[in-house]
Amino acid sequence: MRVLVTGASGQLGREVLPRLRDGGHTVRAVSRRPREDSTVEWMAADLATGDGLAAAVDGVEAVLHLASSPVRRTHAVDVLGTGRLVAAADRAGVGHLVYVSIVGVDRVPFGYYRHKLAAEQVVAAGPVPWSVLRATQFPEFLEGLLRGASRLGPVIGDPAVVAQPVDSGEVASRLVAMLAAGPSYAVAEFGGPQVLRFDEAVRTWRAARGSHRPLLPVRIPGRFGRALRSGGLTTTVTPTGTRTWAEHLADTYGGTGRR
Repeated sequence: MRVLVTGASGQLGREVLPRLRDGGHTVRAVSRRPREDSTVEWMAADLATGDGLAAAVDGVEAVLHLASSPVRRTHAVDVLGTGRLVAAADRAGVGHLVYVSIVGVDRVPFGYYRHKLAAEQVVAAGPVPWSVLRATQFPEFLEGLLRGASRLGPVIGDPAVVAQPVDSGEVASRLVAMLAAGPSYAVAEFGGPQVLRFDEAVRTWRAARGSHRPLLPVRIPGRFGRALRSGGLTTTVTPTGTRTWAEHLADTYGGTGRR
């Protein structure tokens, strides 16, 4: 199957591309700027403007839509851009579009999540057969939050917030399986093997880094904080991934202490 991957240069895209190739698929990768890769056909396209989308979807049988812009031009890229992609895919006769979203977009009151939920709705309302996978947060994202929260010395955060980090490689494998299975016309969820409180994640992180920074508890106020403490970022569905937060940290730091 010839598969178009948007957002192919991102973390998840880098995990998806080799798995698609290993599965015997022909891969066309899209990013905003052209790239050189002898194993993948790279094309430049811009979701925010629509430039290059018609050529990108021409001749492909399925689209794996990973592209997102959480910081800037989010509505233009995630919502309007997804609409442009769906329209172009329909004109090209694409048989399956898989969209990657985030667990909690329907429960956590956060601006970026509202855009992701709106993009899901664009996909579901469109004419192209579809599937949606909501994944929990990657461990690299959680680690970045911890680094940011400890810039002033102690690790600052709400100890009762819960998360369920999932390995991006396992999400990539799940996506490849969904492509092979065909359109589900449903929203599925996929999370990591453990639900962790923030204070538990901090303890494991400090141990892996050989750090003794104290945790300074600060309660996140309002509806946003309540959603995070009540498990808005977690899922109860199975199956889940298998790689734990501790295994990620061991692979990252290798028992050598702080980096």
